[in-house]
Amino acid sequence: MDKNNLKPSCVFEQFAAINKIPRPSKREEKIIEYLREFGTKRGLETIVDETGNVLIRKKASKGYENKKTVILQSHMDMVCDKLVDVDIDFDNDPIETYIDGDWMRAKGTTLGADDGIGCAMEMAILDDDTLEHGPIECVFTRDEETGLTGADGMKEGFMTGDMLINLDSEDEGQFFISCAGGVTTRAKFTFEREAAPEGYFFMKLSLKGLHGGHSGDDINKKFANGIKLLTRFIYMEQEKFDVRIASFNSGKLHNAIPRDGIVVFAVPSQYKEDVRVDLNVYTADVEDEFHVTEDAIDFNLESVDATPVMPSSVGKNLILALQAVDNGPFSMCQDEALAWMVETSSNVASVQTTENEINVVASQRSNVMSNLNNMGNTVKAAFQLAGAEVKQDGSYPAWKMNPNSKLTDIVVETYKKLFNKEPKVIGIHAGLECGLFSKTYPNLDMVSMGPTLRGVHSPDERLLIPTVQMVWDHLLEILKNIPEE
Repeated sequence: MDKNNLKPSCVFEQFAAINKIPRPSKREEKIIEYLREFGTKRGLETIVDETGNVLIRKKASKGYENKKTVILQSHMDMVCDKLVDVDIDFDNDPIETYIDGDWMRAKGTTLGADDGIGCAMEMAILDDDTLEHGPIECVFTRDEETGLTGADGMKEGFMTGDMLINLDSEDEGQFFISCAGGVTTRAKFTFEREAAPEGYFFMKLSLKGLHGGHSGDDINKKFANGIKLLTRFIYMEQEKFDVRIASFNSGKLHNAIPRDGIVVFAVPSQYKEDVRVDLNVYTADVEDEFHVTEDAIDFNLESVDATPVMPSSVGKNLILALQAVDNGPFSMCQDEALAWMVETSSNVASVQTTENEINVVASQRSNVMSNLNNMGNTVKAAFQLAGAEVKQDGSYPAWKMNPNSKLTDIVVETYKKLFNKEPKVIGIHAGLECGLFSKTYPNLDMVSMGPTLRGVHSPDERLLIPTVQMVWDHLLEILKNIPEE
């Protein structure tokens, strides 16, 4: 596929422009200013609220003046992740894309289609006065990926539409009408380092090659968690030898499954070969365990120079807590219509060691708020027992299904008319901004949709190009069929 002939060209042109603008979560100033200028130059009412969300209003086209106002919404920030050997400054450098068959990818980084492609569709609609639609409010929220703070900070009255189409889903032909709530649990161990013990052999255990992925949407896909794999081995060795830990580093993002990591540790010198033998056995077991989903697991063990270590009790308690905190899906939805979907889950997302601290981040999700509270407390208790200081933040509500949604009916009927097939109307085990909108705007009728994406939140992120045209055609048909006031 020729990069210069991507369809719809109006959407991909806007996406290319967006990808030239740095937009890491919490550092969206450049894209906010770009959107402000974009709306102003076209003579459209453009508002930036105190949180940094951008709203651009466009009047109805001729003959559609009496239609209900529709809100089109995407988030402007992107997850910034890269391969280890890629040199990029996400605060200043553009995202470089390329075509791989029917897929668009980035060169060793996240692509930014989550949710740049949704933003691009909104901008293409704002830029084209030949389209048929009623009044439109295009909303671009900030900081969706690291706390939903844009949606959370949006005040009542900023949006005035009756219906909202969230353009932040990842499977064409699937329309989401509910989402999970979530909370982030943070545990901190503090300590004073001790001198390297005499007679100990120091080693660095590294792991790479895991799939990674989104900690909500991919949590039930049997992808390995790098933190858990490293912990499992150290725990087993800790049960046999006196293991002293110098550092444990794995994972970067609170909403991603960690795919690599490094532990620097020491054992009495007489046991160094036992550790190597144990790792060979463990590697074979793990490769067998994940033989379907992880085909590139790569453990490496090498000797390193002696270095100060954390106190024995801190290192042991860290590993005990990480071993005790289970990871993955815990229960499936009880409602028959959603019985296939994960209800409650947890993901240990990152462990980072500094000179005098270890910081652990884990995220819990559930479509049932009481179960979310219980799972959050379960993880919290495990780290409290280990002696860590624990706090929880980033809480966001679930979005409950509206059984009387007129917008859902329009979305489904127009899809069947266009493509002569039945779509899937489902919930998602991930946080969507619709959950927060439903709290501030309880009467807002909402649906989430989007083109097909894979590998989001990782350098393997890719966009299925033909589905962009399908979603674009469908979106324009929906806008034509919005009812009158």
